[in-house]
Amino acid sequence: MSESRPPFPPFDLESALQKVQAAEDAWNTRDPHKVALAYTPDSIWRNRDVHVVGRAQIVEFLTAKWEREQDYALRKGLWGLRGNRIAVRFQYEWHDTEGQWWRSYGNELWEFDQAGLMSRREASINDRPIAGSDRRVFGPRPESERGLDFPLW
Repeated sequence: MSESRPPFPPFDLESALQKVQAAEDAWNTRDPHKVALAYTPDSIWRNRDVHVVGRAQIVEFLTAKWEREQDYALRKGLWGLRGNRIAVRFQYEWHDTEGQWWRSYGNELWEFDQAGLMSRREASINDRPIAGSDRRVFGPRPESERGLDFPLW
């Protein structure tokens, strides 16, 4: 049985926005197995300085990530699109095991196959410590905030 994940490329503005929101929703579940299904079985990632290939390594990577980055909550925004490629910017907040809160900022480049599965993901990310009182991302995006942009910093 063939796997697919609509919408399919080539993307227009509406379908790219749907893809970005679907990715945000999936990552906010913090379920590595669910997230991995959006990627091709041989998907190639660069995440910071880590290189990951294939769904098994994606699951392993995300499992370790969400053990380390506790109470992770993410926002993604469309940055650009062309054909089967989408660029996004994102921010997420999390705390470490000592209780220090962090806001992580980054950009991702995505490439999709014709079935709508992501075959390539490149992520550049920077982390900044924040006070718990400076948090602004509290779990998955509520319906009332869908489509809204987020501050640069």
